[in-house]
Amino acid sequence: MTQDPRALRKTVFQTVGVVVLMGSLAWASVPFYDWFCRVTGFGGVTGTAEEGSDTILDQTIKVRFDASKERGMPWEFTPVQRQMEIRIGETGLAFYEAHNPTDRPVAGSASYNVTPYEAGAYFIKIACFCFEEQVLQPGETVQMPVTFYVDPELVDDRDAKFTKVITLSYTFHEIDLPEDVAMTLPAGADITQ
Repeated sequence: MTQDPRALRKTVFQTVGVVVLMGSLAWASVPFYDWFCRVTGFGGVTGTAEEGSDTILDQTIKVRFDASKERGMPWEFTPVQRQMEIRIGETGLAFYEAHNPTDRPVAGSASYNVTPYEAGAYFIKIACFCFEEQVLQPGETVQMPVTFYVDPELVDDRDAKFTKVITLSYTFHEIDLPEDVAMTLPAGADITQ
């Protein structure tokens, strides 16, 4: 039994089309998911702004601060203040402290989220240490600021309006030293301890 060449060609084109479509969807899923989380606050992703809110409500909300480290990250990392109460729309300033107890420079990058997730889209960062990688020299201790506000639109959201406490969590991960820092180390220095 021989197959019709047109039917075989059609099957091959359909198969290639499905493979290309699936590959395109897989490639686009990460940026699409990132965009989706930023727009909706899904998964505790926060918003960003250049400046504070124009509207400040009389209603207050508590903001808790949490800090953790990825396994193997040698820094000590804690919030300076565990909690603050601010008016919705008011600009808040909180600090986290990091200390490098090692005898080598260590670079880190912070990932973050906000809980409850419904409040993520309304927690707006104006400035944050998490926007850039951090490098601490041996024995160095720094206080790193985060400037933020809770968007007054939170009180109009069907799900988020009942939020009384928001928790901002950061996790520091060790990353490779930036090239300009690594190049200033003495020849043969062990940066992997």
